[in-house]
Amino acid sequence: MSDSARMEEVLDFWFDPAVRPRWFRSTPEFDRQITDRFLPTHRAAEAGQLDHWATGPEGVLALVIVLDQFPLNMFRGRGQSFATEGRARDLAVAAIDRGWDRSLDAEQQLFLYMPLMHREDLADQDRAVALFEAAGLEDGLKWARHHRDIVRRFGRFPHRNAILGRTDTAAEREYLASEEAFRG
Repeated sequence: MSDSARMEEVLDFWFDPAVRPRWFRSTPEFDRQITDRFLPTHRAAEAGQLDHWATGPEGVLALVIVLDQFPLNMFRGRGQSFATEGRARDLAVAAIDRGWDRSLDAEQQLFLYMPLMHREDLADQDRAVALFEAAGLEDGLKWARHHRDIVRRFGRFPHRNAILGRTDTAAEREYLASEEAFRG
């Protein structure tokens, strides 16, 4: 655990103006940067060794970023990139239920709500849409609705099938071959 970053380091890094352009447009270099800097932190969080961060809004947010966002970069193209999203979702829901999201700014709320949008569960998708809507996060709302529509249509995210070893249905194959396909 001594190699793991502090929660302030996670938040300072993630919300740094130089990092913001990479949030949804990563590069192999950025993925490596996150892996080199935060893999021990992710491992500690995955093992429950950073649960003490979850005592306030900022700590929960840092833990959610480590468990939901960082794996998408560190393990891009591998099933492991989704392995801790359930834990991130549970932390986010607990924080939202406590009202902690209301003390966060819009960008921070976006990342606290995102684990619900990443889940292959329609109830979580519906809640994500409602949260983005209530917070007035218009760009996030657009993507929340998009994700919900995919889960509503297929019950899961077809673009994850190959890396999770799942077989595509005929409808998913057609969708993935189309212009409308979301590739993650």
